[in-house]
Amino acid sequence: MLSELIQQFETASATYAADNGLERDDDWFVLKLQEEMGELTQIWNKTTGRGRRRGMSDEQLAMALADETADLLGHVLLFAHRNGLDLAAAVERKWCFRPRGD
Repeated sequence: MLSELIQQFETASATYAADNGLERDDDWFVLKLQEEMGELTQIWNKTTGRGRRRGMSDEQLAMALADETADLLGHVLLFAHRNGLDLAAAVERKWCFRPRGD
């Protein structure tokens, strides 16, 4: 499952980078993690009343929270892939289960 998901994110990210002239070097992967975590935090603050909503409805906030969480997930998987990390084995060690299909 993780391997297939990683490959899908890798394809989408590589295409996006090529289309926009971006170089995905080692630093890019960790910096994107930080950027996406910041965006998730910003939406969380709005959702929980700690930030200005800027006219966003509850539905828009919920969608933005899901979107930013998906971005963070994608970039975690891209970072792991770039660095040759075996996430399935790490999940098994840390969470005591093995993802299906891995």
